[in-house]
Order: sequence, then structure tokens, then C-alpha cells
Amino acid sequence: MRFVGQRLGFLVLSLWAAATINFVLPRLMPGNPAVLMIGRFKGQLSARALHALKLQFGITHQPLWHQYLIYLGNLVHGNWGLSLTYYPVPVSRIIAESLPWTLGLVGVSTMLSVLIGLVLGVYTAWHRGGSWDSVLPTMATFTAAIPYFWLGTLLLFVLGYLWHWFPLAHSYSTSLAPSLTWAFAVSVLYHALLPALTIVVSSMGGWLLGMRNNMIQTLGEDYVMFGEARGLSDRRLMVHYAARNAVLPSMTGFGMAMGFVVGGALLTEIVFSYPGVGYQLLAAVQNEDYPLMQGIFLIIAFSVLVTNFFVEILYGRLDPRTRGGDAQ
Repeated sequence: MRFVGQRLGFLVLSLWAAATINFVLPRLMPGNPAVLMIGRFKGQLSARALHALKLQFGITHQPLWHQYLIYLGNLVHGNWGLSLTYYPVPVSRIIAESLPWTLGLVGVSTMLSVLIGLVLGVYTAWHRGGSWDSVLPTMATFTAAIPYFWLGTLLLFVLGYLWHWFPLAHSYSTSLAPSLTWAFAVSVLYHALLPALTIVVSSMGGWLLGMRNNMIQTLGEDYVMFGEARGLSDRRLMVHYAARNAVLPSMTGFGMAMGFVVGGALLTEIVFSYPGVGYQLLAAVQNEDYPLMQGIFLIIAFSVLVTNFFVEILYGRLDPRTRGGDAQ
């Protein structure tokens, strides 16, 4: 319990630090969102309209500490400001509409790539020296070196443009409206197959190679050879003795990968015009939409911290040595 309490305290401190940095950085930048809005209206706003815009974007002449308290209160209540790109739509609404697409595409694809890569890594290491051990690591090295955007562009050109097997853009057919229908679900799945294939193929190789190397090192440990001398079955040796310990170094990488899922596969979403968080981040940067960038950065930071908290708890469960005094 002390280990969980320490990790929880560190999580709360980290979340507070991320929120504070997110508050300070925009205020160190020259200008403000209201000035950017004036540029869009070509200076046709009155002084009263400018003052109203400043209030909408939370720009006041009050002391910084007072603004900070208001910012924390708005943060807790989900009031993250207004987007410049989609004014006057709230930032929280834009993120809420984009996040499910990113979690559905990038989250599922990342889980599949990790699962397939780890399983194949265990298999090739257990059967090291065999034919699959010669073929799979070579293919994994090749695919891991291919950039997301290059593979996505190639697949989109060949499978989408030349052969017309998959759609070229968007997350569902433009002839359909979002609804809980079978036709809409099939359309969403159909549009997600090609970008998901891009993510799985590009990232699976790294997990395979990492797990294979860890597994080979673990197979040389004394407890594995002792279990083999006891006559344990190959399946139990492979899963409960070797794989369980070999997967531990991959847990940290898995936590970071799942945390950054919220940020989306930026280049993949751009190539396929997929309306996820990464695509919205690009639009925010292009339009100098600081409130939207601020909200997206904050949700990414929070997701990484929370995910790594659960990974640390799981890591402590799998390896009691990491819990320090609690393991005694």
C-alpha cells in the first residue's frame, strides 16, 4: 500500500506540474488570442468587442495568481477556453469529438502491434536458430525502419488510388450521418483498416525485436534452466518462467506508447485525413490556435502520466523487487 500511495502522490504532483506549465507557457508568448482574432476581422472590431474577446479568452489585468486560480477552477470544470480555428466552439468539445476517433484507431492499432510483436518475439526466441527466427527478425528490422508517413502514402497510393480497395480519406462515408447503425459501423471499420494496417506494420517490428532479445537473455538465467531440469513442460517454461520476466523491460515502453495514443499518430492521421487529435493539432498549429494547442498538449500530458502510473503499479505486481520495502 505504501508503494501505491507513493506512486499516487507522485502522479498528483506531476499532474499539477503539467497543468501549471500549461498555464505559464502561453503567457510568456508575445500577443494574445484576442489580437489574433482581430487580424481575422481585419481590424473592424470596436474597443468594446475587443474587450469582450479578451474576457472570453480569459485575458484580464488581474494578478497572475488570481488568473491561476481561475484557470485551475476552469480546468476542473472542463472549461478549457474557445478555439480560434472553430470560434466560438469550446476546446473541450473539439477534443471530445476527436478523441474517440484517435482512441479507436491508434489505440486498437497500438494494442495489436504490441500483442503481435511480443508473441512473435517470444516464439522466435524460443525457437531460435530455426527458419522463422531467420525470417521474422529480418522482416521486423525492415518494417521498423519504414516511416509511418512513407508507408501510409505508399499503401494509400497502391491500395486506394490504383486498385480502389480502400477509401482515400476521412473516417466514414460522406453519404452517411453518424449513428448507431450497422451501415455506419461497417463504414467506420472500412475507412480505418488502411491507416490501422500502416500503424501495425510500422511499429510491430520494434516490439518483436525487443522482446526477442529480452527473451533470449532470460532463457540463459539459472531459474529457467532449473525449471527445465525439474521436467516442466515447454509451455510453462516459455510463458510462466521466461516470457513473464522478459516482458518486464517492455512494460515501460508500452506505457509510453499507450500514453501517447491520445496524441494520435500525427503523420498517419494527416496522410489519411483522419479526424483524430493529431489532425486537430496540425490544424491548431497552422492557424496559431493557442487555446486548442494548449488543451491538446494538456490531455496528452495527462494521458501519459496516468498511463505510466498504472504501468508502474502493474510492474510492481509482476516484479515485487521494484516495490522496495513493500516487497519484504
